[in-house]
Amino acid sequence: MNIPNLLTLARIGFIPLLVVLFYLPFSWSMPLAAGLFALASVTDWLDGYLARRWNQATPFGAFLDPVADKLMVAVALALMIERYEAAWLTLPALVIIGREIVISALREWMAEMGKRGQVAVSWIGKVKTTLQMVAIFMLLAFTPGTPLALLAVITLYASAVLTLWSMILYLRAAWPHLSDSM
Repeated sequence: MNIPNLLTLARIGFIPLLVVLFYLPFSWSMPLAAGLFALASVTDWLDGYLARRWNQATPFGAFLDPVADKLMVAVALALMIERYEAAWLTLPALVIIGREIVISALREWMAEMGKRGQVAVSWIGKVKTTLQMVAIFMLLAFTPGTPLALLAVITLYASAVLTLWSMILYLRAAWPHLSDSM
């Protein structure tokens, strides 16, 4: 077990703590939940950086890293759906969660065909992830209805647009391989 993989496992371990902090009835619990999410977001970047820099990339890490990311984001977005109780926040959250499921299935399918490289992470995906993380952090950190919470929702919508764009690009790249196997 190397440090990048431990960081990924820590990110998964943060999920129940995030949920507990979210539901605690104290004024400090939401800022602490936001801080925990920010820490998890940093470990997302750091584990990949260290794995490449130290040449410690492993098949286990390659499998677990995207799972940890998707779990953290999906749980946090589900919590935000509950917190805001509004269709205008639910829509981009469901777009993001739905895309993650589709792309995970697509990557699995392409890996089965030995073509996983056709759906490798792109720069659009990295920008989308950054916007998602910033939006979720802000949604956790700021009270609904405040100007900063509104900025967070706008950021979430920008992330949802990039989410759809990147999904279309991934599907277009994979389409020749998918259509051959139908």
